[in-house]
Parts: sequence; C-alpha cells; structure tokens
Amino acid sequence: VQLVESGGGLVQPGGSLRLSCAASGFVFSTYHMSWYRQAPGEERDLVARISGGAGGRTQYADSVKGRFTISRDNAKNTVFLQMNSLKPEDTAVYYCYANGPSTSYWGQGTQVTVSS
Repeated sequence: VQLVESGGGLVQPGGSLRLSCAASGFVFSTYHMSWYRQAPGEERDLVARISGGAGGRTQYADSVKGRFTISRDNAKNTVFLQMNSLKPEDTAVYYCYANGPSTSYWGQGTQVTVSS
C-alpha cells in the first residue's frame, strides 16, 4: 500500500497550490479519502474529506471553506486538494489519509509554506 503526496511548496499569500495523492495497493474507489495538516507544535487536523463509493460527498474544516476544494479521480486512484487564497496560517505538512471498512493508511506528507 502506498499513498504518495505531491504538489507542496513555497507560495506567497493569496496564491494557489494543488496537492495530489496517488494511491496504490487497495481498492481506492471504496475508501473515504481525506487531507489532514499539521503545523509545528500543533495537532494533526482534518482539512477536507471526500467519501468513497458513489457518494463523493465532501466535508471541510471551517478555516478552509470557500478556499479549498477536494476531489478524486477513481480511474487514476488519485485525490486532489486545490488550495486557493492561501494564508500564512495554512503553512503545515499536509497528509493524505485513506479510510476503509477495516483499514486505514497515511501518506508521508508534503510541506506547504505560505510566506512572502
């Protein structure tokens, strides 16, 4: 099983980034997929979630509503996080998380830094 995040980097306030998480080793379409983030000295918090199966329902943390969009491409076993209007407080390591009926997996994380 692998979850490989990419797309992080350094961006100025107000900028955009698109994170990707490529999954392998499990039936991706049946898993709920989420993005979490963890800033230094802070807990790992949920950013956004998209359900598996036919639903595709989404859920967002209040702090990112209207700015971030989670989506998935089941044909490519990939989940995305489009991040717009980025703020310095969005700076964190972003983790991909797969949650299935009896198993769950974490990616290794990708750093996002928002700074001028």
